[in-house]
Amino acid sequence: MVHSIVRLLQLLSILGCVSSVSYYALCLWSARAFVRTSETAGRKRSAEFHSPVSILKPLKGIDPEIYESFRSHCLQDYPEYEIVFGVSDVADPAVASVEQLQREFPERSIRLVVCPDILGPNVKVSNLEHMAKAARYEFLIVNDSDIRVEKGYLREMMPPFAEPDVGMVTCLYRGVAESTFGSRLESLGISTDFCAGVLVARWLEGGLHFGLGSTMAFRQRDLERIGGFKAIVDFLADDYELGRRIAELGREVILSDVVVETHLPAYDFQSFVAHQMRWARGVRDARLGGYIGLGSTFGVLWALLTVIFSRAASWSWIVLGVVLLLRLLVAAIVGRGILRDRQVFRDVWLLPARDLITAGLWVISFWGHTVSWRGERFELRKGRLHRI
Repeated sequence: MVHSIVRLLQLLSILGCVSSVSYYALCLWSARAFVRTSETAGRKRSAEFHSPVSILKPLKGIDPEIYESFRSHCLQDYPEYEIVFGVSDVADPAVASVEQLQREFPERSIRLVVCPDILGPNVKVSNLEHMAKAARYEFLIVNDSDIRVEKGYLREMMPPFAEPDVGMVTCLYRGVAESTFGSRLESLGISTDFCAGVLVARWLEGGLHFGLGSTMAFRQRDLERIGGFKAIVDFLADDYELGRRIAELGREVILSDVVVETHLPAYDFQSFVAHQMRWARGVRDARLGGYIGLGSTFGVLWALLTVIFSRAASWSWIVLGVVLLLRLLVAAIVGRGILRDRQVFRDVWLLPARDLITAGLWVISFWGHTVSWRGERFELRKGRLHRI
């Protein structure tokens, strides 16, 4: 009986390895497809599309390198744009950074909107509803407060809108880690796991059908057609919902070849776990089928289980070696090649630990509905936030 159970577990672990190897191969193929389509889009892109744009940046508290992130938006090589910051409390510490920015760049249109009327549990989206009403231009760009961009950001993001069927342009991002273990694990996951998964979803689904909070560019009239930001003010994964709803209008969601940057907090391990659990449960509720399928992609876990259940047979070590090699190749191609993350090779030795921790959190995430966000606790029900 015991022997039969061990054989069954060995078979399951081998199947897990096969599915993981297939997934890593799909990551590499999707990365290749993204690079090729980006090059094609670059040749067709209309360099003359420079419509005015309003950049909306909702704020709450201070993020690492926040002023330099703000400042990068003021250095854009673009004819006409404005930056609209929004806070729910005039005493928010981020206000001082906005005021400093206004003093340094008096020639830029930089405004601060105070949004005391809270429309729902997602305060960021509530603020965006007020900010969108204050925006001057038809085209909007929303990105998180901690996002840093390069000088040509707007010139690269806007030209796809020359095509009337394009409803949203979004982009990938890389994380700049602090020295803590949790921060480095977070950055590594973004560059080798999360962004690779986005590329796979884009290829499998024939395009993106969601947005990424690193950048979402879209038209005011499409926002109005989906009911405005107030229609998603209860959702945790607001970027996913916004992109999904615009895609359901029959509009195309474009993944730009622009890569932006975020400076991560100095997470301790507990903070890292809390952040990952919030992300995991948010994705679980937004894309349950795809989230369940993640279980078949934890190659390091399945390969180690194969070694254990085969009693360290020589062939099992070969399987482990193949899985690790492909995992490292995905990290190199996506993390270093596409995202240009200079920290990937420094921290690549942490990948096995990161993958095992992620697998454990994936299992735990199916039990419970509580998430912590910006110092508050919520219960998550079908993707909607309910304050505890």
